[in-house]
Amino acid sequence: MIRIVHHRATLLLGLFLPLALCAAEPSSEGLEFFEKKIRPILAEQCFECHSAEKKVKGGLRLDSRDGWAKGGESGPAIVPGDLDKSRLIRAVRYADPDLQMPPKRKLAPDQIAALERWVKLGAPDPRAAVAPVVGKKTGMTVEEGRKFWAYQPVKSTAAPSVKDTAWPRNDLDRFILARIEAKNLKPAADADRATLARRVYFDLTGLPPTPEQIDEFTNDKGPDAYARLVDRLLASPHFGERWGRHWLDIARYAESITLRGFVLKEAWRYRDYVIESFNADRPFNQFVREQIAGDLLPYGSLAEHRRQLTATAFLALANTNLEEQDKKQLEMDVVDEQLDVISKGFLAQTVACARCHDHKFDPIPTRDYYALAGILKNTRTLEHSNVSKWLDLPLPGEPAEEAAYKKTDDAIVALQARIKTAKDAAKPVAKNNDTAKPIRVALAELPGIVVDDIKAKRVGDWTASKFNGRFVGEGYLHDNNVGKGQKTLTFQPDLPHAGLYEVRLGYISGRNRATNAPVTVFSADGEKTIHINQQEPAALDGHFASLGQYRFEQNGAGFVIISNEGTKGIVGADAVLFVPIDASAPAKTAAATSDSKKADKKETGGAPATATDKVKELEAELKKLTDAGSKRPLFLTVREEPSAGDIPVHVRGSVHNLGEKVPRGFLQVASLNKPGPPIAAAQSGRRELAEWLASAENPLTARVMANRTWHWLFGTGLVRTTDNFGTTGELPSHPELLDHLAVKFVQGNWSVKKLVREIVLSRTYQQGTPNPAALAVDPENRLFSHAERRRLDAECIHDTMLSTAGTVDFAVGGPTLKPGTTADYAYKHTGNRRSVYAPVLRNSLPELFETFDFADPSVVTGRRNISTVAPQALFLMNHPFAIEQARATAQRLLAEKLPDDTARITRAYRLVLGRSPTDSERQIALKHIAAAGGAEAAKQRDAWAQICQALFASPDFRYVN
Repeated sequence: MIRIVHHRATLLLGLFLPLALCAAEPSSEGLEFFEKKIRPILAEQCFECHSAEKKVKGGLRLDSRDGWAKGGESGPAIVPGDLDKSRLIRAVRYADPDLQMPPKRKLAPDQIAALERWVKLGAPDPRAAVAPVVGKKTGMTVEEGRKFWAYQPVKSTAAPSVKDTAWPRNDLDRFILARIEAKNLKPAADADRATLARRVYFDLTGLPPTPEQIDEFTNDKGPDAYARLVDRLLASPHFGERWGRHWLDIARYAESITLRGFVLKEAWRYRDYVIESFNADRPFNQFVREQIAGDLLPYGSLAEHRRQLTATAFLALANTNLEEQDKKQLEMDVVDEQLDVISKGFLAQTVACARCHDHKFDPIPTRDYYALAGILKNTRTLEHSNVSKWLDLPLPGEPAEEAAYKKTDDAIVALQARIKTAKDAAKPVAKNNDTAKPIRVALAELPGIVVDDIKAKRVGDWTASKFNGRFVGEGYLHDNNVGKGQKTLTFQPDLPHAGLYEVRLGYISGRNRATNAPVTVFSADGEKTIHINQQEPAALDGHFASLGQYRFEQNGAGFVIISNEGTKGIVGADAVLFVPIDASAPAKTAAATSDSKKADKKETGGAPATATDKVKELEAELKKLTDAGSKRPLFLTVREEPSAGDIPVHVRGSVHNLGEKVPRGFLQVASLNKPGPPIAAAQSGRRELAEWLASAENPLTARVMANRTWHWLFGTGLVRTTDNFGTTGELPSHPELLDHLAVKFVQGNWSVKKLVREIVLSRTYQQGTPNPAALAVDPENRLFSHAERRRLDAECIHDTMLSTAGTVDFAVGGPTLKPGTTADYAYKHTGNRRSVYAPVLRNSLPELFETFDFADPSVVTGRRNISTVAPQALFLMNHPFAIEQARATAQRLLAEKLPDDTARITRAYRLVLGRSPTDSERQIALKHIAAAGGAEAAKQRDAWAQICQALFASPDFRYVN
């Protein structure tokens, strides 16, 4: 029964019972997190002083579970689940000056975050009480592993015979029924047509059926009515939106990076590629090939080439620490993440756990890890600078488009040459070079917004100086020509207005300065790095060099970074100036600047103001040409390195402790005693990896996708651990059925739609609610003897509200981020498009997504968490989105020509819940409407909105039978 409540009503949430904290066996996910994230940190940063192999300091050992539990002279190092009481966390945070570990250098922020997450998880640690002997083999050998079910060849097994021969509709049903009958049970009765319609609509399109669509199916008495309905849904463009979103969970799809909220502006093309692939029913093995090596595949048309290029963004979507200064470490972290998503996504294997040592549980030796890593190491994912950058490359166009691009590019090159000539002419010619009379400039004399060096955020040791008197403010900073690649200065302005600004860098020139100081501007236009020759005097008044014109948001995330990476000679910075282009500077400031220019010109014999003005004029022309010209579309991607080669084993995962080289190759245990495709010495091997993954002989790929398909339709897989087919995962409930589906999948040309159709047309899928006998024998429904009541996911809840209210925007594809977005912090998505098109920003997920268990967009998520918590009910009752859609639904009801309130209540229930109200529910709703009075239209609208919101907040809305 649905109970109507006002959204302002006081909610009694109940009394919370104290929960006892008890020890439990660590989950496979927790152990995997330890192996992938924690063991490498401990081995590289801690074992030198806190392991059996070295002299133990402070009595603390971190090479075993008992070691950290017992602790050292000061007590336990870790208290599982409690960050504040864990001394290890206090030490790595450097919160206590007397307790800082490692003592030489603080851990990177992502390493600290990993340790904190580990402790929150309960510090799962599979290591024995005594640290294992160095060199001792652990886990399975490859030969032993080939006996494990997942690594054996996929077998075609005849469907078993059953007693009730009338029940099955296909071989799938026979596999299911045989297990049910073996337990002396019977399958559940068929679901009624309205229930089945709602189930299959949500499963195939993510949208609810309208009352008219339910009636059409219910009244269709043809024997193939259901099959025709399924075929219509498979042909709907909404199928790709629903099933594409499933795959985006696997691909850890996101449009931003947590660090600084960097926005991946071209990621949306990959999302659209995935949706289009599922709608086109692209063979899954080709779908695999394109995502791993689309840039290396042959193509028959420009459209196919562009599609295959776009698919490679799959490898570039990682949540990467772009600020990592050890670029070798960063490159291997990227490779490790790529291996993790490839092995889990396509093979359901935790290969990343073999980075530091042979896999502790599965038959994956470290050599296999580095055989695969060598392939990906020969693939370029980032361009390195102080803050590394992902690759956005131009998409190829038609010949006419390419001609237009070239014309614009040539004009830009020519204009850049003119700018260089103008800048050379504008350089002040100082008397006796570095001996010019010092002129100090006060901050108040400068136009625009000044960020002086004293306000810059420093990384590394910078030297403050006033030796050369030609500085702005109170002095300047320089790197003293030491610590190359380890120092940065970040200048972040507080801009009062959004708009176009010229950015200028102030520095002190000299013969001992660097000729290529990298300066990176982060603006609403994106990121751009300029290299400044600091041996030459600054072109503007001898103080500043123009870095160009850029758009900035008001109080946004724009900033300028100067680094000493890759430089020879002193790198310095005095100030950064942001001069508004689209507004006049205050008269006082302009006058002061004019006086400064006169003084500078008198003392230095500098160039006339007209030369400087010419530079500004040409740079404005360049900006206009770049913005208005024929701009080539870009795509997020990876590309081959210019040369290829094998890589060595990294001992304990350290990039600085290298062992023997390993030939590039594939997982031995999944190669079935057959070598994979040969890898040419000059090639990365990525094309060959794609072919090996997409091979019908691979024992994992087809099985894993068949299991995922079952999971997405039933809410649980034949193998419940969808991302882990290893020894720590669960065994399949119906291994012969899984192989049967995998064989059919491959024989059907790897068609996902055919596989989905096979499953949803089965009688197993069409079952209704369970009987008590089945629940007693099979409480977890591993026999699939009945249908499970499943909660809708976040996207279905969002889209159903919009669909019911009639406010949904069914526009397809394209970018959805607001123009000019450069950082994802506090981003608020607006608009009523389907949720698959909502920007997935790692720092700013929509509140509905977070409330209803959206996938973590930083990791492979084959199985989402399903929770039932109070905030979900609160969201549906109090959130502005829910209230707005309830009001829109009420407006829709009142606008329809219905005979009376009784009919309108029935219509509301059928729109929102897909069923008619019970007599009791109808009477409650009628009383609520009557209580509102009939005189005032506003009160009537409010009363109907409250009914609609009560329906949205009901379990029947967010669950499907």
